[in-house]
Amino acid sequence: MDKITAKTIDEYIATFPPNIQAILEQIRLTIHQAAPEAQEAISYQMPTFKLKGNLVHFAAFQNHIGFYPAPTGIEQFSDELSRYAGGKGSVRFPLDQPIPYDLIRRIVLFRVQENLDRAAAKRS
Repeated sequence: MDKITAKTIDEYIATFPPNIQAILEQIRLTIHQAAPEAQEAISYQMPTFKLKGNLVHFAAFQNHIGFYPAPTGIEQFSDELSRYAGGKGSVRFPLDQPIPYDLIRRIVLFRVQENLDRAAAKRS
C-alpha cells in the first residue's frame, strides 16, 4: 500500500477498499461511543483519538487492523489479547477473523479513565 498522507480520518478511510472501510468505520464508531468527548486527529499517519493526550490509534494493513491503546491498555487486557499478535503498545486483529469490537470498546473506556485520572492528578 502507498504511504498515506491523509489529513482527516475520513480521508484515511477513503483510501481503502469498501470491505476495509466498513471495518475502519465500525472501529471509529466504537471509539466514539466509548469516548464521545475525544477529538479525532491523524497522528503518526494513523487515525487517532485524543482526550487529555493520545487515547488510541488504529490503522489498516494488508492482513490486519493495528490497534494502539498504549502499553497500559495492552497490559490491562493481556488475557483477552493473548490470542492476537502484538507488541508492547499494539495489537494486530487479523482481517480473516471477526474484529473484537466489544473488547476495543472496553479498552477505550479503560484508556479514557486512565487519561482523565492522569489529568486530574496533574491538576492537584
